[in-house]
Amino acid sequence: MRVTEFLDQSAVSYKVSEHPPTFTAQQMAAVEHEPGQFVAKPVIVKADGKFLMCVLSACYKIDLGALKEQLGARSVELADEKEIGKIFSDCELGAEPPFGNLYDLPTLMDEALEADDHITFQAGTHDKTIRMSMDDYQRLVQPKVLEFSYHMTS
Repeated sequence: MRVTEFLDQSAVSYKVSEHPPTFTAQQMAAVEHEPGQFVAKPVIVKADGKFLMCVLSACYKIDLGALKEQLGARSVELADEKEIGKIFSDCELGAEPPFGNLYDLPTLMDEALEADDHITFQAGTHDKTIRMSMDDYQRLVQPKVLEFSYHMTS
């Protein structure tokens, strides 16, 4: 698993937990008993044909219009599953960790995550979760922080 090897090599503290398979960030938050604001989900987009990883809270949705404006891009669209599968060939589809740097992807983090003290995310499979400090995450990934999401209402 690429992400745990990277974290071990970086000598940061993190915790891996196993749970029944989950297929959305909100489901993972529920089984981990973690508020959705601390659960990060990566969304892969294409901005002017180039792939980017956008990291946002589980309880938020991406605002492609806001992202397009902040990037100064002509077009921003969601990547399709086939494209995502090629980029993250070592992960189960939909369980990608929010480490774009491990996949040569620029990483953008929504500012709603920035003030959190920790981050929880899928570790490349639907049944493993990693929890680590937000400071360590930002130091290792060095994401560009933008405002590109809105809170989902039930």
